[in-house]
Amino acid sequence: MTPGAYDAVILAGGAARRLGGVDKPALRVGGRALLDRVLDACRGAGRTVVVGPRRPTVRPVRWAREEPPGGGPVAAVDAGVRQTTAPLVLVLSADLPFLTPETVRALLDGIEGAGGGQGTEGVQGIEGTVLIDSDGREQPLVAAYRAEPLRREIALLATEHGGLGGLPLRLLVSELALARLQHPTASFDCDTWEDITTARARIREHGHVLDEWIAAVKAELGIDLDVDTAALLDLARDAAHGVARPAAPLTTFLVGYAAAQKGGGPEELAAATEKAAALAARWAEEQ
Repeated sequence: MTPGAYDAVILAGGAARRLGGVDKPALRVGGRALLDRVLDACRGAGRTVVVGPRRPTVRPVRWAREEPPGGGPVAAVDAGVRQTTAPLVLVLSADLPFLTPETVRALLDGIEGAGGGQGTEGVQGIEGTVLIDSDGREQPLVAAYRAEPLRREIALLATEHGGLGGLPLRLLVSELALARLQHPTASFDCDTWEDITTARARIREHGHVLDEWIAAVKAELGIDLDVDTAALLDLARDAAHGVARPAAPLTTFLVGYAAAQKGGGPEELAAATEKAAALAARWAEEQ
């Protein structure tokens, strides 16, 4: 998808009553704020509008507030959409710890009938794609919409009800032609402390922890680099076994440094990893 083909609106102004009124978007899962995790998933957006109180974020965003303040999700969507210009609008809540760029792409592709991945129910002329949670319910705050139909429905609701404050979200999307994408993990949101605990435990599971850690480190360091985890782990193993155990972290550090000296892209990292792996193999052969 070409840059700027979609904008993102993230709702981050809820009262979080079931969490005791804490600043939910700032709660951390895997060392990163929930809002920052969502921002990372939609980093390809032309514009990103966060509706809610200003707070530190991992990347620059536009800020908006709903009218009236605390007026609910429809008013918040309206405030965000007013600042968008792209033909497609991604609408997200700020409490989705497992949302990924791949899921975002599937939502956007689903609108165009591009298949959107396994579990997508495609429809000709659809006006949006919405995620389905583990209970089979639509999640309109994990969805992508065509901007013009979304604006149309907002205007109709404002005219019909004399305003948008307090209106349920289902009224906004009930008349839109939607495709549905089944992805229970990505639609997992954090409404309670139990949800937060579950999310924090899940990212530490064996099959996820390395990817989560690498994503957190990249975000913390402000780098966007595809890392071949398997190749680096193989290199660390070979250095540890063929040379000495402390050689593993030192070797991977030097590989990263060498890649940075050459420009720091994926090709430079792959080349440095390959050279170091070959050296480790030659070293081991001599034993």
